[in-house]
Amino acid sequence: MCGITGFLARPAGLGLEPLACLTDMTRTLKHRGPDSEGTWADLDAGIALGHRRLSILDLSSSGSQPMVSASGRYVIVFNGEIYNFLELRELLEAAPGGAAPKFQGHSDTEVMLACFERWGVYNSVTRFNGMFAFAVWDRLERTLYLARDPLGEKPLYYGWAQRTLLFGSELKALRAHPTFTAEIDRDALTLFLEYGYIPVPHSIYKNVSKLPPASILTVKAGSLSTEISCYWSFKDVAEQGCAKQFAGTSEEAASQLEFLLTDATKLRMIADVQVGAFLSGGVDSSLIVALMQSQSSKSVKTFTIGFHERGYNEAEAAKAVARHLQTDHTECYVTPAEAMAVIPKLPVLYDEPFADSSQIPTYLVSALARRDVTVSLSGDGGDELFGGYNNYLRVSRIYRRLSSIPGFLRPPLASALKAITRDKPGRLLRAGLSLMPKRISVHKLRRLAAVAPLTDPAAVYAGLHSQWQNSSAVLGKCGEPALPANYGEWQRRRDFIHYMMFLDTMGYLPDDILAKVDRASMGVSLESRIPILDRRVVEFAWKLPLTMKVRDGRGKWILRQILYKHVPRTLVDRPKSGFAIPVGQWLRGPLREWAEELLDQKRLEREGYFEYEPIREKWMEHLSETQDHTSALWSVLMFQAWLEDGSHRLARAHCEQNNDDTVVHSAPRKTRVRAGSGWR
Repeated sequence: MCGITGFLARPAGLGLEPLACLTDMTRTLKHRGPDSEGTWADLDAGIALGHRRLSILDLSSSGSQPMVSASGRYVIVFNGEIYNFLELRELLEAAPGGAAPKFQGHSDTEVMLACFERWGVYNSVTRFNGMFAFAVWDRLERTLYLARDPLGEKPLYYGWAQRTLLFGSELKALRAHPTFTAEIDRDALTLFLEYGYIPVPHSIYKNVSKLPPASILTVKAGSLSTEISCYWSFKDVAEQGCAKQFAGTSEEAASQLEFLLTDATKLRMIADVQVGAFLSGGVDSSLIVALMQSQSSKSVKTFTIGFHERGYNEAEAAKAVARHLQTDHTECYVTPAEAMAVIPKLPVLYDEPFADSSQIPTYLVSALARRDVTVSLSGDGGDELFGGYNNYLRVSRIYRRLSSIPGFLRPPLASALKAITRDKPGRLLRAGLSLMPKRISVHKLRRLAAVAPLTDPAAVYAGLHSQWQNSSAVLGKCGEPALPANYGEWQRRRDFIHYMMFLDTMGYLPDDILAKVDRASMGVSLESRIPILDRRVVEFAWKLPLTMKVRDGRGKWILRQILYKHVPRTLVDRPKSGFAIPVGQWLRGPLREWAEELLDQKRLEREGYFEYEPIREKWMEHLSETQDHTSALWSVLMFQAWLEDGSHRLARAHCEQNNDDTVVHSAPRKTRVRAGSGWR
């Protein structure tokens, strides 16, 4: 796992000190690769590549980057892991007639370069099973290739600054280039306010994009244009899987899925450093840990963060699973002060506004794990692939009921619901709520009112999940909200749940979940690996009928059947709870002064991004506990905190203090639980 950066410029546009500039860009990524640094440049061609290394495979200098292929044609900087590199190496070495390459070390990077020499860049990438973002320079064709893995586990930003193409694992590397201009993209801000993250291909800056998953960008020396091609299509996987579904029994499907998950987990346990796993006690992480332990001769190291607040603590469940599986378990109970101490780090850690508050416990559990291991496996991806989110059933019911209402009746229904929610609170509101299900709230009524007139499924989905129902009212000079670009047309299946799973895998998974895990783990120099997102597992999951995923009102049915072979039902059959913290409570208490300073009226008016009154209304409702506006307020606060940090305004020539404000190798106090015992 590493950090990569670099640029491609016309030689005349390189400036006076291109190598010093490359070094500055590279050093901003020290947290992603604290073990060593490398740079390579061909100034005549205008290409420069920088690399920070976190040593995982082949800890010797033979694994260092930038790395040049055996013939000298290709030069690569690579972030990630190619899990099937041993299989590819055997295939390359079996070539007849002296065509087999002579390897100097045993890294996956060297195997990648050998693949490029044998099959070319495009044909090689289709053979890779891994998570990756890389830049490879073809010295013969004078062509730069940027590529990203199929599901978007590893980040890669790129953009033009004058006549120079900049790229890097994080935005801070691009900002370190002297020609970079940090102009905020108001359209991206609109999307952020809607979804709590900035979706592909946007970034918070104009002229800077995220490379989409499963894509290769190509640009030739001297050119000012780029081409992007797709080497794998999740849309095709979903369509083909739904069109030709698994024909066997549930038992046969579970057996085949278990085989794939077991192999995916085995491949992700390969490392020359200590490997562990995050364990929440839920279905996904418990299953991954169980499969790890079944293939390990010693106790797997597992890590859990706990909170003392009721309703937010999963540590007890995780400890019970760890005890049953006899893992070497470490748990840490975090105080509110320790969790809130992470908040000032978030703007630097994420580089652009990001409003999933589970970023805080994810960072804390990463810091905890990093004290003992360098690699940690996680159970991410199970909800999107196997229907695990509670919202899937709830939103599906809403959509089904809305679809049964004639179109001409929907606008009056929306108007009636809006009238009810405007009653503050009077007889009309109380009467309306009394007719609704028990757990309905004004907030949910407002969401229902917003989507009632809509007929497009993607718009209904987006409306029910957006952070701000009327974002245009708070955006000031920003644009109107829009659906992310990846909400493209997809074959309308007969079930809305599958459609939501498709949208989440295209958008929410890479742009929220995977971005969160990558920045949190790499912020403490920890590599996170995700077996469920093995491409073979993804493709098989979409061949399964929905009844093997969602059954009896619960998601992840088939994953549960596999897990029950390893862990008793009583330990894992409990209501799903997200990896959350009580941010809403903290905003009314210890975070109130911080929040009110960021939401100050004069400040908002001076900055010119948000209108004050809509924010004030939600803030007062939240403080009075008449409504819970945690998500909407947190998105505004995360933008304001990022704006206040100010690093986005600077084209930093140097990485102050070696980026120590990002790297944290310490964690709060912890408790170790012996394998198979009750000792604490």
